[in-house]
Amino acid sequence: MNRLLLSAALCTLAGPALAGPAEGRFSMSLLGGIDTPVSGDVHTGAISDIPDLGPLNPALAGVGAQLRIESRGHDRVYGAASSYGLEFAYGFDDRSEIFGQLRQANAGAGRVRVGGAYVPALATELSVFGTFSRYEAYTAEVGYRRYFGESGWARPFLAGRIGGTETDAIRATFEIPDANIVIPDAPFFDKDWALSAGLEAGVIIPVGGRFSMTVSGGVQYVGDLSGDDSAIGGLGLASINDTGSRVSVPVSISGRWDF
Repeated sequence: MNRLLLSAALCTLAGPALAGPAEGRFSMSLLGGIDTPVSGDVHTGAISDIPDLGPLNPALAGVGAQLRIESRGHDRVYGAASSYGLEFAYGFDDRSEIFGQLRQANAGAGRVRVGGAYVPALATELSVFGTFSRYEAYTAEVGYRRYFGESGWARPFLAGRIGGTETDAIRATFEIPDANIVIPDAPFFDKDWALSAGLEAGVIIPVGGRFSMTVSGGVQYVGDLSGDDSAIGGLGLASINDTGSRVSVPVSISGRWDF
């Protein structure tokens, strides 16, 4: 009995040393977290003169206005996105590995004041609002991760990755409530791929012989989206969606199984 208890204790103590990378070992991780934008515009600003608002509202035929659109960032339109994904990794040794990740990020539709419409006949500026459909992006990246410290204990790491992100089409509804003007469900961004890359730092914490938890945070970049100005070009706003890049701070927790 004493020998059995001693053997079990030794296995328990030795178990965590197996978690984490090792030469020739594969692993799988499930990730979840949030992705908070810190830079990048959903649209830029523009000023456009509209000589006649009649096509937008017949009651305003012959009345002109100047659209004064201001830039609005991802942080104001969407805020933090939820994120989850799957990772596979292969260890070169107990300090380094290559990995591939598939992730999805999504945030609900966002409504924001995008600027104003100055009406000389009224000597006033009317608020213009935009409602943008939900943000949903799919990322596929490969990367390299380097660990520090001794195997078997909580170990910090640094990682870099690069790949592509496909963002679903985004549509927008623009409104000038005080003038009873609505441009509904206008195409704004096409569904398309853009370059993406990221850096992260974190720590891996062994839990069992082949299982560990990882906590990480970093910075993520996604390039410009593909603008569609078919509905807003006639208003002199064709350039406002020649943007869409996003810099964010992702924070995630993952469960990792080593094989």
